Amino acid sequence: MQKYFLYARKSTDVEDKQILSIESQLAELRELAKRESIYIADEFVEKRSAKIPGRPIFNTMLSRIQNGEAQGIVCWKIDRLSRNPVDSGKIQWMLQQNIIQHI
Repeated sequence: MQKYFLYARKSTDVEDKQILSIESQLAELRELAKRESIYIADEFVEKRSAKIPGRPIFNTMLSRIQNGEAQGIVCWKIDRLSRNPVDSGKIQWMLQQNIIQHI
């Protein structure tokens, strides 16, 4: 059985532009996981901009994926994962190495 991590993020620097609150993201993603029979091993919630590298919760999630604790990520939109080239490169590399098998 493939395991997934659920990742919800809301930037703190542009509150008025955010479409979904973290609570709304979590509700939608949990419903998606239930509907699609996706096993969520853990949930990660971060309230921080992704424009610069160094998000501690995001980095912990990636480390745990590298350790084999999950093979995929469930997120509201791909830009919830990264909006900078360093983090995007990490995700891209992990996808190419099949460490992350599905987003």
